[in-house]
Amino acid sequence: MSERQVRVVGSWADVPATAWDDLVGEGSPFLEHAFLLTAEESGAAVPAMGWRAQPITVWEGEQLVGGAPAWIKGHSMGEFVYDQGWADAARRAGIPYYPKVIVAPPFSPVTGQRVLARDAGARSAVLAGLDAIGQHAGGIHILFDGETEAEALRADGYFSRCQYQFHWKNAGYRSFDDFLAGFRSDARNKIRRERKSVSGLDFTVEIGPSGETLAALHRFYQHTAAQFGPWGHVYLSEPAFRQLGQRWGHRLHAVVAREGDRIVGGALNVLKGDRLYGRYWGCDDQIPFLHFEVCYYRAIDWCIAHGIAVFEPGHGGEHKYRRGFSPTVTWSSHRLRDPRLHDALERWSAKEAEAIAAQVDALRQVGPFR
Repeated sequence: MSERQVRVVGSWADVPATAWDDLVGEGSPFLEHAFLLTAEESGAAVPAMGWRAQPITVWEGEQLVGGAPAWIKGHSMGEFVYDQGWADAARRAGIPYYPKVIVAPPFSPVTGQRVLARDAGARSAVLAGLDAIGQHAGGIHILFDGETEAEALRADGYFSRCQYQFHWKNAGYRSFDDFLAGFRSDARNKIRRERKSVSGLDFTVEIGPSGETLAALHRFYQHTAAQFGPWGHVYLSEPAFRQLGQRWGHRLHAVVAREGDRIVGGALNVLKGDRLYGRYWGCDDQIPFLHFEVCYYRAIDWCIAHGIAVFEPGHGGEHKYRRGFSPTVTWSSHRLRDPRLHDALERWSAKEAEAIAAQVDALRQVGPFR
């Protein structure tokens, strides 16, 4: 067996795309090389924006056997784990928090394997690479890594943090009406009224959307982000949308609403295997219930018709559980360089996990299902 070599490079352009994607395999689409390279080349995830690419790669001879999508960051934007309170506590205690190392695809709060490895030895080498780039950072944060990986990382000195999202799960539904049949009558009738109110529009689904569609979807995305004030941020530029269309079009799933020949609203999703991931949405005009139709109902319709098992519509939004999305716990793993901060945040996260479990249980009790 050849000696394992850890290489940390400074750009996704320095990582061979085919070898990396072979390592990702059936894992999260947002770990695929085309997405990571586009985030960097489009200027969204670059040092000037507080993202410095540090891909970890592990080689056995000429074969890539391990890797991790690592970045050094000077802020917490675009992560969706919301550790700004931790950073503030560290500042008040005089403990450095930034820069920090994160392991995650940018702007994508989607669960997936983060430490990619062919075997246990490759996994150990990836973690050693993370330790090396984390020597002068306030901590290492492995985001949306899933319960199994989070459990394994506890043996490596990390603690877990929980959040929750809302996911739709296909119980073998034959149609949208079959899905609604499990709802209470008031919830079922509400959704039917919402869908009827936009029935005068034309809706289509495009896999590999056209340039015209991507331009409209980016315009909508900008408009939606602007409504959230300082919390709204347009991470991906219109050229980034175009690049994704060229490099990654087979992954892009667009739900488009038209009034005549004019595109008036839409949602951009990502498709891989038996999962659909909601990403960005928006519209030109404020049309009541259009959001629910393009972001949820049309996507669910499509998932049922195509045998998709899970639809993850995106982070946040408790209105989702009233429309048949189930609260689903997500995980992240953290190791702070300063043991005082690490121990304090580990205790805090354990208490937070208890509160999250109670919230998830309460939401399941008041959902729309009979």
